[in-house]
Amino acid sequence: MSQTDTTTPVLIERDGGVAVVRLNRPEAMNSLNTATKEALLAALREVAEDESVRAVVLTGTGRAFCVGQDINDLQAPTDADASAEGNAALSGTVRAHYNPIVQLLATMDKPVIAAVNGIAAGAGASFTFAADLRIVAASAGFNTAFTGIALSCDSGASYHLPRLIGAAKAKELLLLPRTVKADEALELGLATQVVADEDFEAHVRELAQTLAAGPTKAYGAVRRAVAFSATHELAESLEHEAELMASTGASADHKTAVAAFLAKEKPVFEGR
Repeated sequence: MSQTDTTTPVLIERDGGVAVVRLNRPEAMNSLNTATKEALLAALREVAEDESVRAVVLTGTGRAFCVGQDINDLQAPTDADASAEGNAALSGTVRAHYNPIVQLLATMDKPVIAAVNGIAAGAGASFTFAADLRIVAASAGFNTAFTGIALSCDSGASYHLPRLIGAAKAKELLLLPRTVKADEALELGLATQVVADEDFEAHVRELAQTLAAGPTKAYGAVRRAVAFSATHELAESLEHEAELMASTGASADHKTAVAAFLAKEKPVFEGR
C-alpha cells in the first residue's frame, strides 16, 4: 500500500481484486481542494464500475487520513455579495462533490474499508462513516469539526453517524467537536478494529484480500439490504430481502458454494 508519487492528489493502487484509493496530499493533511475532490470522485466511479475490483480501500498518505475541506479554497466573505457567493460555493461543492462521493462509498456493489491511518476530520470523518468497516491505526482519531468553523455537517454525517453510535452521542460529537482517539472510537462503535501502527498496513491488506476473495454479489446485496431496511418498515424489508435472496441464489458463487459444501471442500468465489 505504499507509494512515492506526490504530484497526483488521488491514487488508485491495484492488487488483484483489491483497489486502494489513496488521498495523496500529505503536505496538506489530505485536505480536500477542488482538484482532490474531483479526482476522488473520478477514482471512486472507476473502481465502482470495474467488475475486476472486488474490494475497495479508502486511505490517506502521511500522518492524516483526511482533514476535510481545504479552508484555503474558501474565501472569507467581506460584504453581502461575497457572502452570497460563499454560500453558493459551499452548497455547490456539497452537491457536486461530497454528496456523490458518499453515495458511491455507501452504495457501490462491493465492500468498502476505510483504512484510517491518521486523523479523520470533517468530511474526511464523514467518508469513513459511509464505509462498511473502519480499521483505525492506534495513533489515529476522528473529529467532526464542522461547527468549529460555524458550519453544519455534510457528507452524510447526519445520516451515518447516528446509525453508528446513536442520535444522542452523534449530536454531542457534532455540537461539541473534539478528537475521539482510537480506543474511544472502538468503544463507541466508530471503529471496527484498532490496530497497532506498525501492523496497520499489513492488517488492512490481509482484510481487503479476504473480502476480495469472497462472494462479491452477496456482499453488495447485504449492503443494499441494510441500507433499505434503515428507512423501511419490516414488511417492506422482508420483501426486499426475498428479492435479494432470489438474485444471489441465482449467482455462480452460490452454486459454487453449494457444490463445495456437498463435496466438503472450501469454495473458491469468482465474484459472479
